[in-house]
Amino acid sequence: MTTTPDTLLRFRDAFPILGTSTYLVSNSLGAMPTAVTDHLADYARQWQTRGVRAWADGWWELPVTMGNEIAPLIGAAPGTVVMVPTVTQAMSSILSAIDFPPERNEVVMTALDFPSVRYAYDALAPRLGARVTVVPSEDGLGIDLDRILAAITERTRLVAISHVLFRSAYIMDAAAIYAKAKQVGALVALDAYHSVGVIPVDVQALGADFLCGGVLKWLCGGPGGCFLYASPQASAQLAPALTGWQAHRAPFAFADRMEYASGGWRWLGGTPVVPALFAGLEGPRIIAEAGLDAIRAQSTRQTTHLIAMADERGWRVHAPRDAERRGGTVAFDVPQGADVARALLARDVVIDYRPGAGIRVAPHFYTTDAELDACVAAMDEILATGAWKAFAGVQSTVT
Repeated sequence: MTTTPDTLLRFRDAFPILGTSTYLVSNSLGAMPTAVTDHLADYARQWQTRGVRAWADGWWELPVTMGNEIAPLIGAAPGTVVMVPTVTQAMSSILSAIDFPPERNEVVMTALDFPSVRYAYDALAPRLGARVTVVPSEDGLGIDLDRILAAITERTRLVAISHVLFRSAYIMDAAAIYAKAKQVGALVALDAYHSVGVIPVDVQALGADFLCGGVLKWLCGGPGGCFLYASPQASAQLAPALTGWQAHRAPFAFADRMEYASGGWRWLGGTPVVPALFAGLEGPRIIAEAGLDAIRAQSTRQTTHLIAMADERGWRVHAPRDAERRGGTVAFDVPQGADVARALLARDVVIDYRPGAGIRVAPHFYTTDAELDACVAAMDEILATGAWKAFAGVQSTVT
């Protein structure tokens, strides 16, 4: 049966926060499914009743067994996806696995990638003999594809870029980038944190070497559950220097020397963060049931509606007009944007604000059209009445 917007809304009851808030920030933190409480209680019960034996009951394998649940969402085979604590760690592990000879030592990134990965690469690359080349943006919204392709040369060893840019939700042409990289013999590590769960992704169709993401955002799995896909070819040829005992082929032998496990296991690190993985199980299951094609169709329709409402008001939009290049988020550059954002939060209209982008609104498969209309109407009222002034100068840590 084809999922329609009406049947997508049947999942609303699984997310308690939707009953108390207009929740439009799944690009930052997806809503928590009710069943997460049960999963965490199950984790606590296992710890309480089984103690250290819980490792043998499934805890030790959880980064791989949960990875196998993520795998169908990205078109990956079982055993090729593993869970790690952060995407920064995953992307750094990939970098650490690669040799960089002087004649082929370039890593291509863009000026609009998420800063956390850039910080790590800027620190690690020189120590590995690599040099980071950053492709600039002309408009702060996207990166010209021709400039990226031109930057990928015979000197390029790795292309490490975002699939969807976090400020603007601009979808990069991953297929073209992978094709050019393969043409010159370079590897690609795609950060898909802002795409998986709202945009269909298929690592097989892309011919992907590496793809990373997390359950925090569109997959509604909470913090601490990120995933790393490595192709069988990449796992056969590479092994990360940033590693740990769970990546050892015989970890409980406590050997003096590292001997890497095969497949996805070799990309693991130290002891897994078990409670985060218990918490992260339910969201991806709901997303799989809802269907990514249906989620993408609703997202495209609703973000188009948001852009139309912004245009009616003369607000600058920081998001691609072309739906094929637009992810799940629309950012509005409204007057007094940071203060308006705080006023919205005080009214339980949950959005976020990013300098240089504005107020980011991110409907998901559980969002109603009426909620989007109400959010924009609240912005109108806050601006018209000057209600934003009560929040002027207030500092906000996250949103």
